[in-house]
Amino acid sequence: MKPEEYSEKKIELAGWEVRLITYKLGDVYISKADNVSPGANIARADGKTREEAESKVSEIAERRLNRTRTMPI
Repeated sequence: MKPEEYSEKKIELAGWEVRLITYKLGDVYISKADNVSPGANIARADGKTREEAESKVSEIAERRLNRTRTMPI
């Protein structure tokens, strides 16, 4: 199988810049959230539609980013 309908967009979640990558593999849409600078994976999710997959991964990523400690500079 080859990925189809690839899309990439940058959004802000919990004050962090996040890149959402979504593509269709067979009958399933797969979405991945990573932090833009080093590209570290934050969350992955799948769904029957693009919107469902992006919604799930955004929820997971936002929950994880809200728990991230930040130190004042």
